[in-house]
Amino acid sequence: QLQLVQSGGGLLQPGGSLRLSCDAAGFTLDYYAIGWFRQAPGKEREGFSCMSGTGRTTHYADSVKGRFTISRDNTKNTIYLEMNSLKTEDTAVCYCAAELRGRAVQGMCIMTPRNEDYDYWGRGTQVTVTT
Repeated sequence: QLQLVQSGGGLLQPGGSLRLSCDAAGFTLDYYAIGWFRQAPGKEREGFSCMSGTGRTTHYADSVKGRFTISRDNTKNTIYLEMNSLKTEDTAVCYCAAELRGRAVQGMCIMTPRNEDYDYWGRGTQVTVTT
């Protein structure tokens, strides 16, 4: 019943842009800390961006800093990820996540890729960047 529904993945060329969406179903995202994670072929899952419940605090991994932007629209109950200047190295399955009981209550967020650090996880969406 309670889940995050992802959309917006696709296949595109290097230098292109893409926006991923993550809709909360069965609950409201208000006050939830949110995060984006990805798993590239042959690699472990990694966190690359997160935002506190208020939106005042955001974090980005060095690999995506300056290229990706995390945002939220509470009126639509949706999480977004804007991806620009995409590289072939960005090819991965991307996951959104949300939590309220952990760092969220402290006005912070966390990018550790552990299931137990977040309450809800999306099923993932494929982002493929190739020539």
